[in-house]
Amino acid sequence: MAASLASLSYSIETRAQPQLNRYGRLCYDSHSLRPSCLSPLPPSIGKHITSCSRTRGSMKKPCALDGAVNVEVDDDEEEEETCELVNRTEVSIDGVEAHLLTAVKNNNGTGLLLLSDVFGFQDSSTRDFAYRIACNGYNVLVPDLFRGDPWSKNRPESQYEEWRGGHEPNRIQQDTTTLTEWMVDEFAAAGISKKLGVIGFCFGGGRVVDVLAADKNAYFSTGISFYGTRIDSAVAGDVNVPVLFIAGDRDPLCKVDALKEIEEKIGEGSKVVVFQGRGHGFVHRPETPEDDRDAEEAFAVMRNWLHHHLLLAN
Repeated sequence: MAASLASLSYSIETRAQPQLNRYGRLCYDSHSLRPSCLSPLPPSIGKHITSCSRTRGSMKKPCALDGAVNVEVDDDEEEEETCELVNRTEVSIDGVEAHLLTAVKNNNGTGLLLLSDVFGFQDSSTRDFAYRIACNGYNVLVPDLFRGDPWSKNRPESQYEEWRGGHEPNRIQQDTTTLTEWMVDEFAAAGISKKLGVIGFCFGGGRVVDVLAADKNAYFSTGISFYGTRIDSAVAGDVNVPVLFIAGDRDPLCKVDALKEIEEKIGEGSKVVVFQGRGHGFVHRPETPEDDRDAEEAFAVMRNWLHHHLLLAN
């Protein structure tokens, strides 16, 4: 591989200040990053890299569970998740604003397109989750699917359908296609040939199937949909890569039976993982200790899935 994946990064401004996200990880937030070129990290910047880690005890039980994806960690062992610094930059791609988060020292050279829920790419829950994925070595692009007009909790619920109808599916599809091509071009410029993955929550989880069905150039190797809403089952048969669906059995917006039908249409390799007693949004917006527990387990399932389908398969 032409580029050193361990050193792949955007060039960073040394004055960038570290911050802690809600997962307790130390991350840098730099606004002066060069927006359109993946480049090796200059050696002189090494002294500004701060390593941080998050150690947690894990549950010894299989993931809950409808599907053959199991995660088991011994209670007697602690799992340490190390984040070697994440760079964040703002990019504009054909009029679409986005955050690009890149791991510095542990970068695996693989890109992920992360599609937000209706609250948009600036929402703290989505941004924190993106940081956490990047801490695991990935390059994560989080776009503004709503062109500056996300849904707000301050709006009356009676306006929701009108708001949603204003975000035309074809426009969103065109934007995600443009973003995908941008990521492919950036990786090609860096000498990296690995394929991409796509992840989405809620609204974005529904769009994961759309993105994969429209992927005629086979850029994506896999997708992960967290409790996707309004998934178009009619296009599921056009998806040619395995998809992981994660949901709770008490989610009125993402019915398990519907997910199983979509899994069957996509075919061999896809999985539906169901968490007992969980409702909508429990992975990236946990509200109870039980949500927190299962959110950690769902993250581990996601991480193993990405490792298998993006790293081991390439």
